[in-house]
Amino acid sequence: MLPYINKPFELLSGAVGASPDELKLIFSFLISYPLAGLLKRVPDTRPQYKNLFIISGGLFYLVGLYSLWSGIRTLFISSAVTYGLAYYLRTSAYMPWLAFAFLMGHMSVNQLARQFADDPAVIDITGAQMVLVMKLSAFAWNVADGTLPEDQLSDFQKNRRIIQLPPLLDFIGYVLFFPSLFAGPAFDYNEYRGWIECTMFDVPATVDPTKRPPTRKKRKIPRSGTPAMWKMASGLIWIWLFLNLSKWYSPEVLLGDHYPTVGFLRRVFIMHMVGFTTRAKYYGVWSLAEGSCILVGLGYNGVDPVTGKVSWNRLQNINPWGVETAQNSRGYLENWNMNTNKWLRYYIYLRVTPRNRKPGFRASMATFVTSAFWHGFYPGYYLTFVLASFVQQSAKNCRRSFRPFFIDPVTQKPLPNKKYYDLASWLATQSIFSFVVLPFVLLRLDYSLLAWSRVYFYAILTTGVSMAFFASPAKAYLRKMLEKRTRDAGVRLVRSVSTDSITGKAQEPILGLSADPGRDIDEAFQELREEVEKAQKSAKEQEHQKENGKVEVKKEL
Repeated sequence: MLPYINKPFELLSGAVGASPDELKLIFSFLISYPLAGLLKRVPDTRPQYKNLFIISGGLFYLVGLYSLWSGIRTLFISSAVTYGLAYYLRTSAYMPWLAFAFLMGHMSVNQLARQFADDPAVIDITGAQMVLVMKLSAFAWNVADGTLPEDQLSDFQKNRRIIQLPPLLDFIGYVLFFPSLFAGPAFDYNEYRGWIECTMFDVPATVDPTKRPPTRKKRKIPRSGTPAMWKMASGLIWIWLFLNLSKWYSPEVLLGDHYPTVGFLRRVFIMHMVGFTTRAKYYGVWSLAEGSCILVGLGYNGVDPVTGKVSWNRLQNINPWGVETAQNSRGYLENWNMNTNKWLRYYIYLRVTPRNRKPGFRASMATFVTSAFWHGFYPGYYLTFVLASFVQQSAKNCRRSFRPFFIDPVTQKPLPNKKYYDLASWLATQSIFSFVVLPFVLLRLDYSLLAWSRVYFYAILTTGVSMAFFASPAKAYLRKMLEKRTRDAGVRLVRSVSTDSITGKAQEPILGLSADPGRDIDEAFQELREEVEKAQKSAKEQEHQKENGKVEVKKEL
């Protein structure tokens, strides 16, 4: 750590109510902006200089700010083992799985060490390691895809595959990319290579020259200062909200003696505000990190050929408006930790599934377990994940069974009374998830159960009632009502996002949470039954072969 660098953060800590390490984390995000501005000015023809600048910035954060010498060792071990596996076992089908198992196991050791230390206010290497696990496991899969013929790859795999292992300098720059070192966003190596070589900014010849994004001097990176500053401003506003709201809505409020004395609705509101205050911190941190990535150019996501508008959402990790206004569980989860959701989908869920087969129970379970272990081992994480899976199934049934009654069956446009449905859906989604995510904030099992008990476990009870309702003949009755309604209107019931649960179409899990745990359990039993029947059939065939062998021996005698 640089001499005296901790002193100003210790002085400021008492004034704002945040720990020195948390303030240093915010400082690292803010200082990333001038550093990103300097990095952007490194000549496009000198990618090696960019790598050296990035590596220096990453080491400054790790050692200069936090004195995380052990953290450098941790990141080195994860990176060296992954690169070594990719180098020596490049053509092996087991290589990406070995890399994934090692990365998750290595991270789990540090997650447990942090949990036993029990000091959440201290910044350690686990945050950076969580980001690195996503990057390196994806790197291993991208290398494996580079050994396969194109006809076996999806468009996503073709775009990300690594045909030749990168030089070590490029790889280390990818690992230590300082704007996203501690909190993400994560990205694939080919995105980093496209940025550092500036091929990412090549505009198709079909785009009108007048619609091409403006650049400065001879740089290929489009002007990104304005969108980056807007993102930084939004991040600072969220941090300001967090610092101010945490004075009234800290997690400790839910465990205090005064909380049970207020009315039930007031308790639910306080619980919601505690969750919102916690989310404000993540909104701020992720927005600040994304803004510096935009400033350096890595957030570039193409240009609209018609309007010439540049999109900077390549590394978007959070959509606060989408979360806070979500009217269903899927909308709530899709807008939260978006890059982690993408990683789980492309590098766990679809990788577990054999080629030319649909994902099933095994893919959903593998994604769920990975998501849970990736976060850590606090009991609160698992309370949230398990309950959220059943909430998602219940919410899906409600939305897709009731929402069509508020839509015109002919024009498929909302009826005048749909605004009441939207309001009720928003209230239900926000209040239920305020309950569901609470253990994610409190972490400990006893704290989580105490806080839940003070609001009478309302989300568990309503979810249970909902699941019982849709397990009864009521679901079939609703389907008949919906079919009659559409038949009377002279149209057919068409599968849509609101009727899939009735017609039986499955959805992919979000953040590892199954959209239909009941179906997954049924599939698990079905797979188990098939395996047992297969084993019994194999045993009978072997016994039959033995008997035939005995008969032939007798004939010879």
